[in-house]
Amino acid sequence: MTKFTFNSLIGGTLVALLLVVAALGLLWTPYDPMKLSFTARLAAPSAQHWLGTDEFGRDVLSRIMIGDRASVWIGALTVSFAVVAGTLVGLVSGYARGWVDAVIMAINNALLAFPGILLALGLLAVFGANQYGIIFALGIAYTPSMARVVRGAVLSLREREFIEASKIMGNGEIYAMLRHILPNCLAPITVLSTSMFGWAILSESALSFLGLGVPPPAPTWGNMLAAGRPFVEQAVWLGLFPGLSIALTLLGINLLGDALRDKLDPRMRGLK
Repeated sequence: MTKFTFNSLIGGTLVALLLVVAALGLLWTPYDPMKLSFTARLAAPSAQHWLGTDEFGRDVLSRIMIGDRASVWIGALTVSFAVVAGTLVGLVSGYARGWVDAVIMAINNALLAFPGILLALGLLAVFGANQYGIIFALGIAYTPSMARVVRGAVLSLREREFIEASKIMGNGEIYAMLRHILPNCLAPITVLSTSMFGWAILSESALSFLGLGVPPPAPTWGNMLAAGRPFVEQAVWLGLFPGLSIALTLLGINLLGDALRDKLDPRMRGLK
């Protein structure tokens, strides 16, 4: 089995499982994830509650399913925001060059100087800790990385012969950017977007763990980990299963991202 086949098989399976569980959580969960049951507090995993219950008697499996849905939703919207904004900035900067490129890249580099999670923390302090605040904050934090990758691709493509041919035929610059340059940037955009999806899920979990994510009682993997800390010796499953969900999700996304990179990047094909 080649590296590409292994990565795509394992990564694709884990990511598909993530999406299936998220979709299933929209329609059905074994128990109401918000329902309290003080008679079932801190129940160990059993046939009745497969992953046990938390300190309020809520079913852990049901809450992980809802947390999966929240992670997929926030991750997808964050990546969409960063891809659209970063692609637009990178296209304009790389194609225009000159002072336009210098100004845009100065701002972009200033944002890149801050770690993504630190920049997101600062933005959340302004916009408030809620689901859409997280999406906006993380989207802004990840946009500079996408802009730099797209700009690098555009700087190479704009000097190619087919761009000169388009200009000779009388096509405008916007037409050349959208019709010729943007489609040739899709490979690096796709690879980086896959990685960003994993970054967004991990960052959302970290922010929720710190109390700056989706506010309780709505379950996310991060706030479930935070809530389970006081019971780590008494009920280890409260931290084990949300942590395992995060780890398997990131493993699947990273493996799938490696497989896409190997497939779409010609420089990687000879290394398999």
